[in-house]
Amino acid sequence: MSTTQTETTTQTTAPTLTPHSHSPFIPYGPVTATLNFYNPPPSGAKPYYYVEQPPPGEPQRNFSDTAHPTTINDIRGREDLFALDTHAFAALQNIPSKVPRHTFSSSDANAEEAIKSHYYPEVERLLLTQTGAKQVLIFDHTVRRADPAASRNPVTRVHIDQTARSAAQRVELHLPSASTSSSPLKPENQRVRIINVWRPLSPPITAYPLAFASAPSVPDTAIAAVEHRYPTRTGETAAVAWTEGQEW
Repeated sequence: MSTTQTETTTQTTAPTLTPHSHSPFIPYGPVTATLNFYNPPPSGAKPYYYVEQPPPGEPQRNFSDTAHPTTINDIRGREDLFALDTHAFAALQNIPSKVPRHTFSSSDANAEEAIKSHYYPEVERLLLTQTGAKQVLIFDHTVRRADPAASRNPVTRVHIDQTARSAAQRVELHLPSASTSSSPLKPENQRVRIINVWRPLSPPITAYPLAFASAPSVPDTAIAAVEHRYPTRTGETAAVAWTEGQEW
């Protein structure tokens, strides 16, 4: 099953760009961007977020954000210094795909099927090669667009998509036979990783770029489990509070 060491990620709001002779739109070197960090519920209650419409009288989420100007470091030219096992992210280059980019921008049912039948196997092979995993299961995909009419917009809060608890839930949800076998696929029995594979569909990206934190720079005390409430089940993501020394 495809799955990551915890990664801390966000899509940045409009950064303070540094002009460069190669492009007036793409900064080079470190830039300053405003990131939205976790601010806990004032009541001390467990934080939650409703994925769809909340019940009458309840807010979409019971926690708020606090904005911090943050230095975002440019890793171009030193991508090989970052690794999944150490930093919880890796930057890969020149990975070919036979799936045309316009396929991902289409809402046509045939395009959706093409992604699953052609792109999923490419990602599976990539993960098997990069991680040495024995098995990869891709359980969903998302195309994010900076368009008010899009179904999935960029997420501008610092967050972690899964926790250790929800990773185990994902195994039970998507591989129930493995969870109930004599040698169940569970984190306590063998390693399970949830890995997000992000690919720019219209490079170069000039709005809402994806930012990652180096995992060792984010203390456990900055991470708060958030109930991710679906209509039929409750999962868990994590919000991240600002702390001194985070490296982005």
